[in-house]
Amino acid sequence: MMDNQPQDASFKRELGLLDGTMLVVGSMIGSGIFIVSADITRNVGSAGWLIAVWVITGLMTMTAAISYGELSGMYPKAGGQYVYLKESYNKLIAFLYGWSVFAVIQTGTIAAVGVAFSKFAAYLIPALSEDNKLLRIQTGLDSCNSPTYFSVSSAQLMSIAVIALLTYSNTRGVKGGKWIQNIFTSTKLLTLFGLIIAGFVMFKPEIWHANWDNTWMATKATLLDACKPAAGFSVTPIAGTALLGGIAAAMVGSVFSSDAWNNVTFIAGEMKNPKRNIGLSLFLGTLIVTVIYVCANLVYLAVLPMDEIAHAAKDRVAVTASQVIFGDIGTGLIAVMIMISTFGCNNGLILAGSRVYYTMAQDGLFFKNAGKLNKHGVPQWALWAQCLVAAILCLSGKYGDLLDMISFVVVIFYVLTIGGIFILRKRLPNAERPYKAFGYPVLPALYIILGISFCLLLIWFKPQFTWPGLIIVLIGIPIYYLTKQKETVR
Repeated sequence: MMDNQPQDASFKRELGLLDGTMLVVGSMIGSGIFIVSADITRNVGSAGWLIAVWVITGLMTMTAAISYGELSGMYPKAGGQYVYLKESYNKLIAFLYGWSVFAVIQTGTIAAVGVAFSKFAAYLIPALSEDNKLLRIQTGLDSCNSPTYFSVSSAQLMSIAVIALLTYSNTRGVKGGKWIQNIFTSTKLLTLFGLIIAGFVMFKPEIWHANWDNTWMATKATLLDACKPAAGFSVTPIAGTALLGGIAAAMVGSVFSSDAWNNVTFIAGEMKNPKRNIGLSLFLGTLIVTVIYVCANLVYLAVLPMDEIAHAAKDRVAVTASQVIFGDIGTGLIAVMIMISTFGCNNGLILAGSRVYYTMAQDGLFFKNAGKLNKHGVPQWALWAQCLVAAILCLSGKYGDLLDMISFVVVIFYVLTIGGIFILRKRLPNAERPYKAFGYPVLPALYIILGISFCLLLIWFKPQFTWPGLIIVLIGIPIYYLTKQKETVR
């Protein structure tokens, strides 16, 4: 018999529909929308395909989100996706997801978003720049025979300080985290809408028409010399399977920018009326973000030539666009906007991620202390454990490499989770389903097909995005069985 009653009686149900929607929006919008369009454009090369990549990603995200509504109604418990995988498959699959969240998905994202905050803070306080190295030790030579270094910058230390501050704030109870989330997400939305409106006001017809002259002529930009980036790029037309590979590679950035929408499922134990509000939060949040992302890219196309989008300095497309829109003050404005965006994003990630480790600990699959709540009704130990791993990733300097593989790993688990809807419909046909997946079975099946296609294309065309992520997931298998052995011995 299915246990569909909320557990975690000591969690405080203080989050409503608005709070859930703000968590979805705030967790999704970090720094990606301001940066990744450059790489997308280098991979597909035309205005039509740039917008298509964002639309495809948005439709996939919304399809997955509304499908999760059925699972959230059946299992309104802390841990969300971890719980869905456990109920649909088994503890091993669920553990591998939870392990991946702890090892790279959540902690790596927190690290990257934290460093992005510091990088843009450096526009206002130059001492926080990533170029300000406080420690530098040579470690060897790279493939171009240039020295490699282990270094620690002021940006990395600042990012750790911000992560620690937000972690501490969230140990004081969910109410404080809720207000931080709502205030920063509201400010983020207002500033993004302001940027979009200002961008359309500054619409440049000649640039817009030039960008759309060859709407579907896909091209790929490749460095002439990987060891000498200043040598420039060669641009070649692509079609057929090469175009499919280009789209998959481009979607690495858009999928990463659209991820973390599922974080609201992690906090089901603290949601009021979770059977209703989680599904609605998922739909409303992903719809809002999809519209914003497509509009932001239309603004880029309205003020910047394709070449400037593809080769913006350090990929900071939004900075380049804001300079055109707002003039000399544009850099400062966009820096403040991204600081607000990344601060609010990290608050949502930190708040939600710890609930996964809490539920794993309750199942005997994680450190015992992670399964305890403090006097404020939050998993304090799990929060600080997450903070520690994120800090290590900040110091390692490898958060960028880790994020390259996140998109592949998360889509695999999204596909498995949505596949769980079909499994549970067959296994538990009479179970209570307060909300049923919209468009079932067509839309969930379509997501599974698109998700598998995305992963297969990455394996084929971009193996560097896939195998490292798979290795991290598979490392969890021996850890799981070691955990089970300890449980048996006790």
